[in-house]
Amino acid sequence: MHSVCQIYASALSGSRIWSTPEQALGGIYGVLNQKRGQVFEEMQRAGSPLYNIKAYLPIIESFGFSGTLQEATSGQAFPQSVFDHWDMMGSDPLEHGTQAQKLVLDVRKRKGIKEKMKPLFEFENKL
Repeated sequence: MHSVCQIYASALSGSRIWSTPEQALGGIYGVLNQKRGQVFEEMQRAGSPLYNIKAYLPIIESFGFSGTLQEATSGQAFPQSVFDHWDMMGSDPLEHGTQAQKLVLDVRKRKGIKEKMKPLFEFENKL
């Protein structure tokens, strides 16, 4: 059952972007949209022109995130990421042509696992 849950779920990290000036916000939101991130908090620090942003980012999209973010903001934004929670993928990884299937197949290929996935009934308890 654990394997089935992993196929249908996507790990999300909580990314915190520390103290960035207002002019860098456009670059931050652009990178987060490109990487399928979801902002859940934006807060201006009291008494300063700096902002703290908190967002969820799929872990699969976090590779290269820091460099892309710093490039888009001219080095004005710095992320800190930690694992936050699991969430369901937006599409079915067993359905041909979906984004979820593409992500699963890319991971399986990278890890050297056969790309063909077992049908769900093979994961059921046979007792």
